Amino acid sequence: MATLLPKPVDPEEAAKQIDAAKAKGVFFPGCDLDEVARHFIGNNYRYRENIIIPKMYGAVQIKTNEEKLVEAAFESCAFKSLMSCVLGYGLGAAIGLFSSSVNPNISDPLAAEKQQTAREIFREMRQATHSYGKNFAVIGAVFAAVECVIESKRGVTDWKNGTYAGAVTGGLIGLRAGVKAGIVGAAGFAAFSTVIDYYMRHR
Repeated sequence: MATLLPKPVDPEEAAKQIDAAKAKGVFFPGCDLDEVARHFIGNNYRYRENIIIPKMYGAVQIKTNEEKLVEAAFESCAFKSLMSCVLGYGLGAAIGLFSSSVNPNISDPLAAEKQQTAREIFREMRQATHSYGKNFAVIGAVFAAVECVIESKRGVTDWKNGTYAGAVTGGLIGLRAGVKAGIVGAAGFAAFSTVIDYYMRHR
């Protein structure tokens, strides 16, 4: 049984094929012009020593990969949601502390009824502070997460992101009391978010 061997390559024929490919060109039919075009357009590994960056304010510095990673982490939806949760808890705790300090349940020292002890007063203040802080933390985290996802999907930063996020957040919170409460909550929270966003952008 005969065995088929590969046909030997003629060096002169290979050289002619290379010359023909060069003559044909990739970008231009001319050999010299095509080499220049392949160097500046088709070469992705050449060393670029002149990088032009538009300068607006002060000196321009190219960010390192570590700085880009840190910036991307700060701009991520998870970090924004976490920061909104923490700030929301702090704001809610402050409001809860203020509301508990003016709580009418604290008895009048001149009244004949049983007086509350300092421990009971501090316990009520702690419970109210924690309750307000937890509610505000949930609202802040949900609003920030929804707004970040909507902004990422739309690819636009405008007032509509806050309106949509407010509608979704208000609807989710209101659904615990029923469909009607969810619709009212979505409309109210969307209107509130739109007004706040308009004020922050045009003040």
